[in-house]
Amino acid sequence: MSIFHTPELRAFRAEVRSFLQQNLSDELVQATRGGLHLEREPMARWQATLDARGWGAPHWPKSLGGTGWNELQRYIFEEESAFADAPLGDVHGLFLAGPMIIAEGTPEQQARYLPKVLAGEEFWCQGFSEPNAGSDLASLKTTARLEGDEWVINGQKTWLSSGHHADLMFCLARTDSDVKPQAGLTQFILDMSAPGITLQPILTMDEGHSVNAVFFDNVRTPRQNVIGELNQGWTYAKELLARERVNNAQAPRTKRDIQELERLARIRCDGAGRPLIEDPRVRRRLAALTADFVALESAALGVLAEQMAGKEPGPAASTLKIRGSELQQKVSETAMLFLGQAGIVLAPDYGGGLLAPEGLGWAERHFFRRVVTIYAGANEIQKTIIAKSILDM
Repeated sequence: MSIFHTPELRAFRAEVRSFLQQNLSDELVQATRGGLHLEREPMARWQATLDARGWGAPHWPKSLGGTGWNELQRYIFEEESAFADAPLGDVHGLFLAGPMIIAEGTPEQQARYLPKVLAGEEFWCQGFSEPNAGSDLASLKTTARLEGDEWVINGQKTWLSSGHHADLMFCLARTDSDVKPQAGLTQFILDMSAPGITLQPILTMDEGHSVNAVFFDNVRTPRQNVIGELNQGWTYAKELLARERVNNAQAPRTKRDIQELERLARIRCDGAGRPLIEDPRVRRRLAALTADFVALESAALGVLAEQMAGKEPGPAASTLKIRGSELQQKVSETAMLFLGQAGIVLAPDYGGGLLAPEGLGWAERHFFRRVVTIYAGANEIQKTIIAKSILDM
């Protein structure tokens, strides 16, 4: 897009690209491209590298460890990181817990938690969804009661992404049952090693372990571990979910995947030995995906500009989440179509040659992406949010 082609932004892109080339190891690139479910160690190692350069959290205020970049610089950084196959890092700490603590936390909480997120020393998870409270999050049943100087948490959460990697959780629990559901919720910080927390892995259809169920049995957390004001957790959750939906659009990573699709179409052949790119149907499909991406990117940049101006994205976040998640699914479906049998093996087998190199990671992404239209608020719910906003219901 032309807005990126100023001398200053071209120089900035060159600086980011040079840094990635010098610091991103082949091991990290292979791990990122080879699968979605990275272990904690490579993510933490890359986060520490970024933090040492002062780039640990480009979207945070400069006074709290951010870079001071504008929204276009941030987008360029995310795009170049995607093109270079750099790990994402601790998404929950960097994009959810960190910004919430920046906005609502006490100075003591900011000093305690933010530096360790930046350095990759502590990872977070999000304790929101429950077995009967997913898209209808306000109906959650997990409770918190105050006993002396401690809150006591009881209940259950599910679909806890990266919970097995996390040191800490930001947890939404009910602190007042005598008011309407949205009015009696509070945000807490929980130590994942606290007595009474039981974590159970959930394997998804891609055979990966990225989500968990967690049970709270009289889990205690200090009184000062409330984030923001008591019974205002729903307000904070709505703001956080809007940020999550914007992030889940994954525009730069999708752009990288479309680039990979074009490469696949040039090296994969049909039954007659001709490159797939020579088939008009393939070219039309790639053109349609590219057009969808351009629309998504334009909308994402508009939302980023509003956020940098201090405005909440509102229903635009729901639009990005819908279009971004649907496009991710279309991209992986197209990759599986191009790959044929080369894309059906989930685990790489470098010794036996069962998996063609060009198929690396696509099957895992394809199966896992069945969930992207469900998590962070199902797309059907997002459409209702948009409709209510338009119709002023």
